[in-house]
Parts: sequence; structure tokens; C-alpha cells
Amino acid sequence: MKKISLFIFALSVAIFTANAIAPQEAPTVKSVAKQKADSLVKLLTLDEKIGLMMDRSKPVPRLGIPEYNWWNEALHGVGRAGLATVFPQSIGMGATFDPVLIEETFDIISDEARAKYNEFQKEGDNGRYKGLTFWTPNINIFRDPRWGRGQETYGEDPFLTTQLGLAAVRGLQGDDPEGLLKTMACAKHFAVHSGPEWNRHSYDAKDIQPEYLWGTYLPAFEELVNAGVGQVMCAYNRLEGEPCCGNNRLLQHILREMWDFDGIIVSDCSAIRDFYKPGNHETHKDAAEASSAAVVSGTNLECGSDYSNLKEGIERGLVSEEDINASVARLLTARFQLGEMGEDVPSCWDSIPYSVVDSPRHRQKALEVARKSMTLLKNNGVLPLSSQNKSILVMGPNAADTIMQWGNYNGTPSHTISILDGIRQKNSSVKYSQGTQHVINDGELPEVDLTGVETVIFVSGISPKLEGEEMKVDLPGFRRGDRETIELPKVQRDMIKKLKEGGKRVVLVNCSGSAIALAPEDSICDAILQAWYPGQEGGQAVADVLFGDYNPAGRLPVTFYRDDSQLPDFEDYSMAGRTYRYMKEQPLYPFGYGLSYSDFSYGDARIPASAEVGGKVPVVVNVSNDSNIDGEEVVQIYVRRKDDPSDINKSLRAFKRVEIPANSSVDVEFMLDSESFKSYDPENEEMRVIPGEYQIYYGGSSATPRSKTLKLQ
Repeated sequence: MKKISLFIFALSVAIFTANAIAPQEAPTVKSVAKQKADSLVKLLTLDEKIGLMMDRSKPVPRLGIPEYNWWNEALHGVGRAGLATVFPQSIGMGATFDPVLIEETFDIISDEARAKYNEFQKEGDNGRYKGLTFWTPNINIFRDPRWGRGQETYGEDPFLTTQLGLAAVRGLQGDDPEGLLKTMACAKHFAVHSGPEWNRHSYDAKDIQPEYLWGTYLPAFEELVNAGVGQVMCAYNRLEGEPCCGNNRLLQHILREMWDFDGIIVSDCSAIRDFYKPGNHETHKDAAEASSAAVVSGTNLECGSDYSNLKEGIERGLVSEEDINASVARLLTARFQLGEMGEDVPSCWDSIPYSVVDSPRHRQKALEVARKSMTLLKNNGVLPLSSQNKSILVMGPNAADTIMQWGNYNGTPSHTISILDGIRQKNSSVKYSQGTQHVINDGELPEVDLTGVETVIFVSGISPKLEGEEMKVDLPGFRRGDRETIELPKVQRDMIKKLKEGGKRVVLVNCSGSAIALAPEDSICDAILQAWYPGQEGGQAVADVLFGDYNPAGRLPVTFYRDDSQLPDFEDYSMAGRTYRYMKEQPLYPFGYGLSYSDFSYGDARIPASAEVGGKVPVVVNVSNDSNIDGEEVVQIYVRRKDDPSDINKSLRAFKRVEIPANSSVDVEFMLDSESFKSYDPENEEMRVIPGEYQIYYGGSSATPRSKTLKLQ
């Protein structure tokens, strides 16, 4: 350690001395980190540089560079490294429509990340999932509910995804104005990626209309880059013939040149191997050619080991050492910004104690997020239930399944409250019978004793063991992590039907990371609550809603289609017919939809007649709570240019989750800016504000009928 300290000290003195002599602004952590990195690169051998460019970065003891593993996960809590607070899966976070809450959540997650890192460092543990660089958030657009990884996203809408993605980055990276990073976030997967899982290593997303590329798939990435996200992960698939991790248009033209991204581009794991592996992309001949092409295109860091062939690439003239230097400089800059290269950068986060991990305060925040994610889809008056009711039976494959609640890319909590546990905390007299498996039962439907039962809480849905990333699942309706049908599995559907035919009131609690087709259930169940994968405190959150201790206000971040017939071809990346923005049919439940125990009504929106393009457009919406119950409403603003030649219906441009006391009204204020009115201009091939007549829609979902017309000249 003495050699490390002396080297860093000498380097620091040299840099600060230079800054003191030169008449320039005071150096920031980031600017100093860049200078240190550039100086250090000059001292490295080629082999040492290459060794730093893979996720398991090798140490360089002679220069005080420690071993570092770049791969870490924090999708909805620090993942895969033991104890951590497990928050609701990302899609559940999307259902909160609450960026402030999500930023607070990721601030907690980064506290736990620093605390765990501090502890690992004391133990000398630099292994995988032990570092400060997190490959989160996933800001891909959930364009099709069959995609198993859609649960990792914030939903189908570019604006909602952007706002929650920005919140996640702020919470993870911290707000140090000089560039010291609490942890480093990563926007993934760039770009045009959302399944299928079974062919992602060979799939070519081609003939993507510019309107869809710039208006749907890229906006969130651009905004996170503008906000300073430290890493961007390129996707497995090809885009217009080139693998995304070797795609000059994506990485050089768009990321580096148009958006001026100066951070790290990291490959998805083993994505470089797909360039040449038989049966995959096969766009390159061998590992040296593939690795060289990736680096030349701008991929600085490989998750994998193919970059060990870069020396051969240099010898064959496929890549230059200058290209290698540029990548290594970016990697070292990031490590200096994180304070990971020694004690040269003092960090206020170094003292965060391990006791914060899964602490009572953090568990309370997990409960808050779970409560706010609960999305009530139907209620004929049966909810809330009485805690004194002694004739309640809990059933279903997800009622007692705590592992389901964790989602994927998860940590391990100290304790998880199952939905059955949560219900029994409210009403200890409830009975329980699982009744059915998720997909397949052995033999006929089991007989269930319904003597004395009036109400059945059936906890339905699927599981992260059935939907997820490239899984070995081969069951009816499922294919390698994706789904081949969005219908609720037949064994569950038959059981629910049998219960209703038996004269029981049925309250359906559905757990899934994606939209489930619930048309038959909507017609026969008395209430439906979408609970997602709600994390370690999810059982209490569900029970709080069912028994009226919490008034739900979650909203759907995805369209719930009526049935399979409303879905286009899964492998077609055209947005035509997909999501609320392009769908022409009526879904079962629209994007942004969700019920409450309160009743809300909307007055006329107020927009100044003087509003102009290029200026701020204030919109004031009066919302009344016409019930005797305090509640929250998610007020949503959508915009559409009336003469837009595209087939887009409308686009979310603003939203606020607001508390409204019983029997009162509030004015909810929004400020739309020029970004709110941008659309794709095919003549100029760019997103811009086009003068014309705009329709501004407002209300409690994307299906709201209320609107105002605004002429922007």
C-alpha cells in the first residue's frame, strides 16, 4: 500500500501544481481524475492496458492499480451480493409514477452499496458484485408484454422511462457538484432491444422507421447521457446489420458525436463473442477481429474475456494502441472519480456503516414503494375487506411464495413478508389452500373445502422463475424466459372460474412483471389488484390495500391488452399497433390506469392564450376528491400534434402524483417546455418542435377524454 500511496501522491502533486501555475478555473474531481488517468496511461505497457479493459480488471501492482471487478447489479436493491433491502421490481417502481420516491429509493440503494463495498474492502474482497459500478437502470422500452426482461424496465412509455431513469441515476451517482461519484450508474441496453430472449445473440433489428428510433427507442438514453450517467451498455442484438457493441452509427455517431458522451461504453456479457460465434451474428471472422472492431467503434470495456485478443488485433493492424489508450483513460477516470484507486480522493461515503444494510429505515422505504406500486384494476365495492370477516380463504400459487416477490437481479433480504403472512397479520382467522400450481397441476383440479367461505383472495400470476433473462424454461406458454401467450395460465383460470361458479366472492391479486390478459377474470372477479413483484415488504403492502389501511394510487406503466389477438408479431420492432401511443384497438386496461378508494373529478384545464413555441407553457388542472376518503391521484398530461402524419395517438409529457384531502380540490400545476412538443420531422430527419395545432389531453389515464387545443405558431 505504501507504493500505491506514494505514486498517487506524486501524481496528485504534479497535477495540482500544474493547475496552480496555469491561469484557469479551480480543478474539479472529474477534471483532476481525467488528468491523472491520462498521466497513468502513459506509464502502462500494452499488456497492462488490455488487462484493464475486461470486467475482471487485472491489477498493476508496480503502479498501485488494484484489481477491480466492474460487474455489479442494483436493479431494485443491491443485487447478488448477499444481504440487501429488496425493493419492488422495476416495473413496480414504474407503477408508482413518483420520480421523487424513486430517487430516494436509489439513494438508499447507493448507501447500501457503499456500505457493502466498504466492508468488502476491509476483507480484501474485490470479487464480482463487490464494486461500485452498477449496470442499472434498464431503460429499454417495454414494447411487448411477452418479453421476459420487461419486468426490469419502467414500462412502455419513453417519457415515464426517462423521468424514472433520471431519478435512479441521481440516486445512484449522488449529487456532488465537482464530480465525485457515490456509485456509477449505467444506461442499458443500447439500443432497440426488448426481446425475444431466444434469438438475441443473432437477431437483427432492421428497417426501423426513424420515427420509432428517435421517438421511442432513443429518448431515454439521450436524456440520461445529458444528465451525466457514467456508463452505457450496448445490447446483444444487431441494429441494421451491425452488432450494437460494434455499431458505428450507435456508438460513434449518436453517442459520442451527437450526444457528446464522454463516459464508458461497456458490452453486455459475452456480446463480443456473438460477433464471430457460429450460429450467432457471425459478422466477424474471429475473436481478434471482433474485439478490435468493438474497440474501434467505441466499446471501452468488455464483460467477458475476448479483449485478451486485442494484442493480436494490433499486430494485424485491426486496432491501434491509440484506440486502446482512449478506452483505458476513460476507465481510469471513472475509478478515480469513485475514489477507488486509493485514499487520494476523500469520500464522505467511506464511513457509511454496514448497519444501514436492510435496516429498519430501509425496510420502511421498501414498504412505502410497495404500497405506492399497488394498482387497483377493478372493484365492485367488495374492497376494502373487513379484518373481522371470519369467512375468508386465501388461495393461489403466489400466496405464500416469498421468492416470487424478489423479482430478478435481486439481493437477499433478512426477512420477506409473504402475501399470506400480510393478510394473516390483518385477519388471523383466514384459511389457506394453495389450490393450484402456476402452470401445470398433477391430475385434476384439487378439491378445496369451501364450507363457511364467503370471500376468496386468489393470489394469481406468474413468477421470475418463468419470465426473465434467457432462461431454461420449457412449459406451455413460456419459451426461454419469454412468454408465448399473455393469457393467465389455464390451471389458474379454471380454478377461479370454479370458485365463482361456487358462489364465492373472488378478489384477485395478480403478481407478475408484465401485463397479463385478464378479460375473463375482469368479467367474473369482484376486485383485481395488480401487485407486480413487490419486494420484501410486498405482503404487508398488499394486505394494507385489501383491508383499507392504504388507499391505492398505483398506475399501469404498461398497457394491459385484452388477449393475444391484440398483439403484433413479437419479432417485429415496428411500434405500429403497440402500446397506448400506437394501438388503435381498445385494451382491457389502458396505460396510466388505476383505481382508488376515493373518487376524483377534473375541471377545465387553464392554458394561457399567449402560449408560444419556444417558451414555457403553463397548464393548470383542477382536480377534486369527491369522496370522504383522503387519496392520491396521478394527474397525467398528454400531447399530440393534430396534423402529425404519423399514426401516433398521443404521448405522455407530464405527470404528478398528488395528495388530495377528502371533499376538497387542488390546482395541479405543470410547465410544459419545448421538449413537450417535439415530434419526428421526416424532412429534416430529427426530433423538433413543428409549429401547428396541438391537442393537450389531461386526466387520470391515457384513455382520458378531456382535452384542450393549443395553437403554437
